[in-house]
Amino acid sequence: MATPALRCPEHAVNSHNWTTVDHVQISGVFQAMSRAVNRGATALITSPRWGRVVGLGLTTIRYTGRRSGRTVELPVGYRRKGEDILIGVAMPDGKKWWRNFLGAGAPLTILLAGAERTGHAVAVRDARGRVTVTVRLDG
Repeated sequence: MATPALRCPEHAVNSHNWTTVDHVQISGVFQAMSRAVNRGATALITSPRWGRVVGLGLTTIRYTGRRSGRTVELPVGYRRKGEDILIGVAMPDGKKWWRNFLGAGAPLTILLAGAERTGHAVAVRDARGRVTVTVRLDG
């Protein structure tokens, strides 16, 4: 069942405060709130007191943006599958970060059990449109 597109005010359709992502309108306010939530989640995940509890299934990744060259740190949900770390990307059409790992992939740093580990990540979109970023840890 398809999710209906959010309606934005008619006067805002051509406004810089609204972005169209796959027929869904996302306001600049929502994007700012998302950044604030990400910062808060990152702080919890990396905190000595709460990180062990919050870090069960959540972690942070850090990578260098392919086009911007900037270092980016994001909280993500993950699960282990053997030696690999799998990161499912919810609503991938509304996000861009995972595209840094398309094709041959790219290096990243991931926080696991309070320790930073390096690895190589590759993003793949399946036939149903779902995106998974698979991280193979170094050493």
